Amino acid sequence: MSNWRRALVALSLISAAGAALAIDYRSVSVPAAILFDAPSLQGKKLYLIKAQTPVEVVVKLDGWFKVRDAEGTLAWIESRSIGERRTVVVIAPRAEIRQSDRAEAAVLAELDKWVAVDFIEPASPGWAKVRHRDGATGYIRSTQVWGL
Repeated sequence: MSNWRRALVALSLISAAGAALAIDYRSVSVPAAILFDAPSLQGKKLYLIKAQTPVEVVVKLDGWFKVRDAEGTLAWIESRSIGERRTVVVIAPRAEIRQSDRAEAAVLAELDKWVAVDFIEPASPGWAKVRHRDGATGYIRSTQVWGL
């Protein structure tokens, strides 16, 4: 096999591995959902998770998702409780939504820890475009939120 062909094969394998490792973030779509220790309604109930809370889907299993929350807890949730909508949650003691993706941009809103905002799109490195439920739309530092 030629060096060119080997390089092409290696590149395609790296691309496939990257796609396979893509993180799947979603959000709770019901007012409150129960998290379980096993993928069954007979499993031990661990805690409630509220609407709009982002979770990372780790495993998909016949009507159930194993998810990780912002604190790193792993648990099972019924897949019908999770929607496609993407939110992020503030993990810093305080975060700001800014008018643009620059540290010196005007502050549109200040958010407390655990406030969820809608994720709109990635922005320049280190920033994400978000929308607060009160309508403020702007940019937040990616280090201040979880769910990206």
